[in-house]
Amino acid sequence: MTVNMGTLDRAIRFLIGIALIGFALFGPADISWKWIGWFGVIPAVVALVGWCPAYTLFGIKTCRAN
Repeated sequence: MTVNMGTLDRAIRFLIGIALIGFALFGPADISWKWIGWFGVIPAVVALVGWCPAYTLFGIKTCRAN
């Protein structure tokens, strides 16, 4: 796996992932669909790794290094 995500792309995904996880952990207790926030783990992990499988499928690369 080579890095195919740029710095800004990774930062935005990481922030969105953390926000979703925060919603799952600290959101209002009366919301029954709060579990959906756990999907935030996916963009957070993808941002940490720097490789997006969807980018590979569509031939997209947002990093400048390679």
